[in-house]
Amino acid sequence: MKGDVPLADRLRPKNLDDFVGQKHVLSKGKPLYEAIYSGKLHSLILWGPPGVGKTTLAHIIAQYADANFVSLSAVLAGVKDIRLVVEEAKKNRLENQQNTILFVDEVHRFNKSQQDAFLPHVETGVFTFIGATTENPSFSLNNALLSRARVYTLKPLQKNELEAILNNALCNSSDLLGIKAAITIEGEASELLINAADSDARRLLNFLELSVQLAETQGNKQITTAVVIDVVKDGVRRFDNHGEDFYNQISALHKSVRGSDPDASIYWLRRMLDGGCDPLYVARRLVRIASENIGNADPRALQLALNAWDTQEKLGSPEGELALVQAVAYLACAAKSNAVYSAYNTVGAVIKRSGSLEVPHHLRNAPTKLMKEEGYHKGYRYAHNEPNAFAAGETYLPNELIGDIYYQPVKRGLEIKISDKLQHLRELNKSAQKN
Repeated sequence: MKGDVPLADRLRPKNLDDFVGQKHVLSKGKPLYEAIYSGKLHSLILWGPPGVGKTTLAHIIAQYADANFVSLSAVLAGVKDIRLVVEEAKKNRLENQQNTILFVDEVHRFNKSQQDAFLPHVETGVFTFIGATTENPSFSLNNALLSRARVYTLKPLQKNELEAILNNALCNSSDLLGIKAAITIEGEASELLINAADSDARRLLNFLELSVQLAETQGNKQITTAVVIDVVKDGVRRFDNHGEDFYNQISALHKSVRGSDPDASIYWLRRMLDGGCDPLYVARRLVRIASENIGNADPRALQLALNAWDTQEKLGSPEGELALVQAVAYLACAAKSNAVYSAYNTVGAVIKRSGSLEVPHHLRNAPTKLMKEEGYHKGYRYAHNEPNAFAAGETYLPNELIGDIYYQPVKRGLEIKISDKLQHLRELNKSAQKN
């Protein structure tokens, strides 16, 4: 191997022609492409998952602009480091008539005050700012910085793009990997490496480098499937417990269950678990889904979700996860109703609008003589003493809201019967009020 420099860095493209992927922003006629070739740069944010070329693209931009490239990591740097960059950029412009590009990796890690420290220098053109982030800029970056930097979204690399990167590395293996003769790879092993990379070029090249090392220790000049399996067996899919993928996959799971698609629901559940998501977090989400999207159309859904949660807690992984799959499949196939969820939200809006309305006197308890003298409990009708345990004509809402209807069952599942019963009770109320 060549020193301690990772293969991903040794193989980093030096120009746009060698850059793989991101044609949606790097094709002729696209704003970023034209800006790079014309040298008319602007501050920008590169947003995308790991290993798609954010850092590489920043280096290429600096090269085309013949600019001084300064890199900071938001994990390690602070406001003091920003001040030093500003001084260096000013000195470089004065002495060398050269512009500076400041590249900040993981810029979402900077807090608001640190992000604000860039603003005056971006405004005055002391440097061109390029930030890289895996997080949604709408949530992770402040509006002032976003208003001064254009956001470019970079997409996960496709299999054919990863294949091109892999083949390029293998074609140059004797030079790039520091071995005496070119090394080959079995077809199945190549596909396994690409799948394990999970759209991440850096991950692919790291796996390749480890595979070459392992093959060499075994005296082989070919990377076999067995070698790759040994290298990638502990790898996991991309899943950040606080990142964009986390929320996107949860959203996909929730919407798949709501859309009554058990296949997609199981797929997204497995993707989350495969990526390292806490199974108990998923269990809690399933309980929420059961109430929000199914409710009384099938009350068994909530119980099954709670049972799955309980099973996961008692058995742990991987045994308990099958209960989560069972629950997800049931929830997806169950009759759907958001009537309870809608009623809850509607009542919340009514309370916000109407304020703290008084409890009607006939609904108040009267444990003391004073309360009885004030009319508490007077006129209350005990439902169990009425025909069919229903006090026809009685009211239970505050006087200002009498007649409002919030819970409106859908014509699906058990709520069909609930709807029919409520309609019958309302008719009894109308008849009693007429009398």
